[in-house]
Amino acid sequence: MATATEVEKKQGEVISAERMKAGRVYSPRVDIVENADELLLIADVPGARADSVDINFEQGELTISARVPQRQAENVPHLLREYGIGDFYRVFRIGDGVDNGKITAEVTGGVLKVHLPKAESAKPRKIAVKAG
Repeated sequence: MATATEVEKKQGEVISAERMKAGRVYSPRVDIVENADELLLIADVPGARADSVDINFEQGELTISARVPQRQAENVPHLLREYGIGDFYRVFRIGDGVDNGKITAEVTGGVLKVHLPKAESAKPRKIAVKAG
């Protein structure tokens, strides 16, 4: 069971994006860092621009999707092709310890950063001890 500030990957479910066009959908690699004030989710979304990234939070689920345009026509022959082109999609379960009204995000150089501020009730606090 996750604590209030943890982010959980959905386990045992097949995740598929609703698609209007054919193409591949990749699950972006993610790091999640916790500090005193927030959780920071860092995702690799190479080729995605800020206007092509959608982040939604609904009923405790954070959904990340990013559309990536093709680099060139598919019918062009390649000498070597290691880099797949496709959209990105991933879903996370968010605990109650995140203030969902203050979630922010930015994308720079193909790296998406989602800031998940902790709710005041989830932040650690120091308790003063009085001499008796």
